[in-house]
Amino acid sequence: MLSKIILVVLAIIVLVVVYLRFTAERISGSEARQLVASGAMLVDVRSLEEFAGRHIDGALSIPIQELAGRMDELGSKTGEIVLYCQSGSRSAMAKRLLESNGFTKVHDMGGIAKW
Repeated sequence: MLSKIILVVLAIIVLVVVYLRFTAERISGSEARQLVASGAMLVDVRSLEEFAGRHIDGALSIPIQELAGRMDELGSKTGEIVLYCQSGSRSAMAKRLLESNGFTKVHDMGGIAKW
């Protein structure tokens, strides 16, 4: 019985991640670079280990699991923010979290390779 519940919960989690990844509105790498050049804050929502291994110069590292407690580091809720992660799933979740907390100019670039 417990194993069936665990399987159902895991299936729901997978479906949510897939839904978030493929329904997210994304900006291109060139759009992201233009926004950052114009003053947008660039935020990497990957883990600290991923950030240490490779990141975009000038990016602020706020892992997705810490984002809710570190929103004050993002400045004004009307400021431009560009998010990225490894593949696009975490940046999509981060965008939804920020927008649900009143941030109005949040852009999701998706994966770091798009830069």
